Amino acid sequence: MTTAGRPVFDWRKILIYTHRWLGIAGCLVFLVWFLSGVVMIYARMPRLTPDERIARLSALDASRIAVSLADAVARVGEPIERARVGMLLDRPVYRVEANSSWAAVFADSGQPLRALDADQAVQIVRAFIPEHAATTHSAGRLTEPDQWTLDGGMPRFLPMQRVALGDADDTIIYVSERTGEPVMKTTSRGRTWGYLGAVLHWTYFTPFRVKRELWRYSIIYAALIGCAMCVTGLIVGIWRFSPRKRYRLKRVESHSPYARWMWWHHYAGLLFGLFTFTWALSGALSLTPWDWAPSTDAVDSQQIAVAGGPLRADLVTPDAIRTTVVRLRREFPVKELEILQFAARPLALAYRPDSVTIAGRSRVREVSTIFTAARAHEHRIVWLDNPQAQAFNSLAPDAVFTAAKAAMPRSSVREATWLQEFDSYYYDRFEQKPLPVLRVTYADVDKTSLYLDPRSGLIVMRQTTLSRVNRWLYNGLHSLDFPILYRSRPAWDLVLIGLSIGGIALTVVSLTPAARRIARHGRRLANRLHVEH
Repeated sequence: MTTAGRPVFDWRKILIYTHRWLGIAGCLVFLVWFLSGVVMIYARMPRLTPDERIARLSALDASRIAVSLADAVARVGEPIERARVGMLLDRPVYRVEANSSWAAVFADSGQPLRALDADQAVQIVRAFIPEHAATTHSAGRLTEPDQWTLDGGMPRFLPMQRVALGDADDTIIYVSERTGEPVMKTTSRGRTWGYLGAVLHWTYFTPFRVKRELWRYSIIYAALIGCAMCVTGLIVGIWRFSPRKRYRLKRVESHSPYARWMWWHHYAGLLFGLFTFTWALSGALSLTPWDWAPSTDAVDSQQIAVAGGPLRADLVTPDAIRTTVVRLRREFPVKELEILQFAARPLALAYRPDSVTIAGRSRVREVSTIFTAARAHEHRIVWLDNPQAQAFNSLAPDAVFTAAKAAMPRSSVREATWLQEFDSYYYDRFEQKPLPVLRVTYADVDKTSLYLDPRSGLIVMRQTTLSRVNRWLYNGLHSLDFPILYRSRPAWDLVLIGLSIGGIALTVVSLTPAARRIARHGRRLANRLHVEH
């Protein structure tokens, strides 16, 4: 159907105008995303690393423990999910997690930690980092998450006291009033790179981020709009490209009908437009829109089945803890015990603090909480129901396999493999996740695979059909986490940075044409308003 020789529905014009105005609206956003993405390759959000936390803790004085874990749990009043035994200044303390929140109970008196004021927080930090004791001072109280405590489990430790070291790095230590321990560390350098990287990339500004669902779906839809911009641009770019040079620019044959900045934009789009599309799509999928992909965390029932039921706090007696500490002290100074349970038997897991250094820069680590110790740490395990027995490093393989079967009793095991190296789903570019692990795949409809760590008895990952698809659509397309690349660094770095530079060029060359077009339309609007009045 045509009107005056022109088609009423001109799909080409619709594509051109759609791409043009979406590009004008989003070019700055994409430029920021590409630049901040390059920063995030090497700099993430500030945090207190597991290495430094363990190395700086005070030695555990188990001789003063007079209260059982069961009595401490009774003071909390709720079933606990995990527990640790450490020190709060010169007093032993149980730190327990219940109902996704942390609490502390003194192990010498059984009294809960009720409050922690600024002076006590300063005292804790002076003991934690004594080299700056003379300049350490309070920097205020935090009752709501700030820029650096929005995620990573940090809100569970609120309220917090902020303590400044007064050093050249402008270091701030966050001390939880719930547990009486340092849980976060930021420096001027870390905050700067955090802003330039993760905050800009994720639009992680505090007032916006605290509105979780608004923030989540704003990012999802912004990324999907970006996908539409990329697709329309690719279609127009391919359509307007002439292999036979049918265009003439200043009497010179050309493959492209565009000139100057738009010529560069045309070719940059042809070269990097597809990558930009997959990057935007995977960015949207990273937030699992409409919860289409399940989490890779084990469900509670699976972890409880492996543990053999809720934690048997009644078996964690003061004598058992004291005997465990005395035994382990023959090998290294014990700073903290993490109390876990495997096959209905409580165990204590301790890390060797002198296996890391606290001086110099810490290595980049990917950890979910401050209590996940790095793979490099040497560790020892002791059964708390028989602390006189020999300490060991790993649970028996047969016992781990039996626990894996208990995790999904209604599904038969299709395959069980001890992984000595990472596979395509359980991996870590920085190689800090524990190995070996037992991978057990079940004959259920979701083709579930569970990965069990023999040094803790925990399920460290769960994969299903949909989560595997999400792994490739998100990690594969967004971070280029393909084994051939991330196992061959710096090849991964070079490819990712090279493609990011291409994306930066694609957006930069569109800025001037976008500004000119906006200015031109602004002048037309101003002239129209002037004529009307």
